[in-house]
Order: sequence, then C-alpha cells, then structure tokens
Amino acid sequence: MINREDNPEFINSFLDYSITILNKSPNSIKEYNYDLAMFFKYMKIHFKMTDETDFNKIDINDFDVNTLKKITLDDIHSFISYIAVNNHSKASTRARKISTIRIFFKYLAVKEKLIDVNPAQNLETPKQDKRMPKYLSLEDSKKLLEIALNEDNRNAERDFAIITLFLNCGMRLSELVNINIKDIKFDDAKMTVIGKGNKERTIYLNNACMQAIKGYLEVRPKEGIDYKSKDALFLSERRERISKRTVQHIVEKELRQAGLDTSKYSTHKLRHTAATLMYQYGQVDIRALQELLGHASISTTEIYTHVANEQVKNAVESNPLNF
Repeated sequence: MINREDNPEFINSFLDYSITILNKSPNSIKEYNYDLAMFFKYMKIHFKMTDETDFNKIDINDFDVNTLKKITLDDIHSFISYIAVNNHSKASTRARKISTIRIFFKYLAVKEKLIDVNPAQNLETPKQDKRMPKYLSLEDSKKLLEIALNEDNRNAERDFAIITLFLNCGMRLSELVNINIKDIKFDDAKMTVIGKGNKERTIYLNNACMQAIKGYLEVRPKEGIDYKSKDALFLSERRERISKRTVQHIVEKELRQAGLDTSKYSTHKLRHTAATLMYQYGQVDIRALQELLGHASISTTEIYTHVANEQVKNAVESNPLNF
C-alpha cells in the first residue's frame, strides 16, 4: 500500500498525474511508487545525505527540489548499476525501473517545469534476452482440466472454471480475479475485462468456458457474501472476491496433482499455453491473437510464432535420416 506521507511532494504529484491523466492502473501506480522510492533512497546514499545503508530505514520525504536538480544521467546509471550488481536484478526488472524514471523526469521537465534539464532524456533500456515461453502440451492441458474437476475437491466447479478460463482465453491473473458476473454477456458468449493500462477489451467465450462458468454459478454461494464482493464471479471460501494468491495456490495445487513441475509452470504459463495452443492448433491470425491477449505491441505476440518455428526446426532435427 502507498503511504503518501513518506514521499516528497513531487513524487505524489507525479502519481496523481499518472492516475488522472495517464489513466494508469492501481498496480502501475504501486510499481511507480516502489521504483521511485528505491531510486531516491539510493540517491540519498549516493549524494552522502545519510549514513544509513538499510533502504528500509531511509526517509525520502525531505528530498528537496534543489537536490533533485543535481541528478545527472551518470547518477541514474549508478543506480541501475547498483541494482544490477547488489540486487542481481534481471534485465526486465531494470527495464521497468528505467521506464519509471524516464516517465517521471519527463513529467518534471515538461509538465511541472520543475527542472530545466531532463537527466533521463537519453537513458537507454537494457537489451533483454527473448526467451521461448514455457507452456503445457495439449495432453498435459487436458490432464490438468481432468484433475481440476475432481470430486474430492469441495471447490471443484470453481477451480475447474478458473483453469478452463486460463487455458481457453489466455487471460491474465489480475483480469480473472476482477471478473464480475455482470461483465459476462451470456446470450452473446463474451465478457469484458480490464487489462494492463486500464484498457478494456472483449473476450469471447467458447462452449467449454460457458459450460464451466454456468456449472460454477449453480453452486456459487448465494448467502453471506461480503458486501464488496457481491458482484464478483469467483469467491473464496470466506465468501469474498478471490485473491490473486488464492488463485495461484489453486493452480499450483492442480499442477502438482497432475504431476507437473510447479517450478516450471504457473498461472502466467497457463496464459502462454492458451496462446500457444490457439496459434498451433487453431490457425489463429497473429493480429487476432494480439487482440485476444491484450498485447499493446505485435512484437510481444510474435514470440508464439517463434515457438511454432522452433517445433518445425525440432521436427527436421528428429528426421531419422539426420545422421
């Protein structure tokens, strides 16, 4: 949770701008706040403004504008180097923090005109390795669905519906937990979800999804539901909107029971599985897949075409005449 009292005013004004004008999601705001807090705590050490080295004990609400103006590109590079070496941050983590810093300083220079020179203007993003996404085979996906609908599981209908939506629609974890019953158009077999950047998109529901949802709604609790959760599709045993952590636990449990490696697969890997299976077996156009997954850039979706290409390569390598 964001504690605004811990922030200098210029960070809070940036967060307000991100919410009201950039229309960023609560998750994005949390990440912005976390990244900037870490950055300015490091700056206090870097500028010898504190003898404290424990980041949890460093206050930044006294960081003033005059000191802010002294920050250079070299200072930002020093921070990125620090998290790479000391925190062993991956390229993707560093890229996210760089993006936050770049947006933040652009806001200060262009919108607030609080600084004359933007030190992050020429800040580059680290090159990231493109890795093939891990995903379940068609056989393993079917096995996972069978395990989810286990009669010994008192939440079988709910858990089966969750796994079904992941594997058929490729939705994100945050999108799944935030589904409301009113978001589902049963006559048209579709629903709306709020994806990254607060962007709304339509997800079409196939017969498997519709049957799984209807099956769960027949047994979904009708009494004693938390007032704030009354519209939620998926409920926890406490009759509250199901949390991300609970869904992750459900998926992990089902994967384990299906004999699948839980260190290799997760809720996000089920999203990869849905995309890969649709591309491989459904002959889905890459643009349609981009729309379905809610990717802002087609380059993000193209990784699934690389998966198919890799399979073609493996098929050639496996030719018995290859000796």
